[in-house]
Amino acid sequence: MSIIGWTQVVLFLVFYVAIFALAAWALVDCLRRPAAAFTTAGKRTRTFWTWVLVVATVVAFISIPPPLGLPLDFPSFLALVSAAAAIVYLVDVRPAVAPYSRRRGGGPTRGGW
Repeated sequence: MSIIGWTQVVLFLVFYVAIFALAAWALVDCLRRPAAAFTTAGKRTRTFWTWVLVVATVVAFISIPPPLGLPLDFPSFLALVSAAAAIVYLVDVRPAVAPYSRRRGGGPTRGGW
């Protein structure tokens, strides 16, 4: 394989791993938010977003090409749908939910009186 071929393989691998990381980050962030924050912010429920992001993360994982991923004949363009779901959550839902899910009290206590 030529240098251009190896470069393409590496770029595709980095691209799909980045999509998987983005979807996983969105899923973990969604699970850390309280369920009441979603309805208070006027967004869909946390259960809805959890399932959307679980499916997105699984699809993104299956889409990773064979040097690191599974040797499946899976339509890898579906990883773009996973990226879209994660981006919608991170750009629209996360900022709307964040004010309702912050900890009260100003952070960790250090002891004292």
